[in-house]
Amino acid sequence: MAATSNLSHGRTVIPAALREQLGIKDGDQLIWEIRDGELVVTTRLAQLRRAQATIKRHVPAEVELATELVAERRAEQDREDRR
Repeated sequence: MAATSNLSHGRTVIPAALREQLGIKDGDQLIWEIRDGELVVTTRLAQLRRAQATIKRHVPAEVELATELVAERRAEQDREDRR
């Protein structure tokens, strides 16, 4: 655990040890949100990995979403072209 203070203009500093543990580098985007009354800070990369894990749990491994999307768009375009 680490404690910091809220500085002027709402600024705060994430302690170096925590930045190192999370792999936060200068310029990384951080996501700030309130969950259950607490402030939670995550990285864009962590959110991306969480989203990928969610999709992986709900989509069978043999399904290629990008391929399916392209096929659907082509079929849609074919239908439009025939009109």
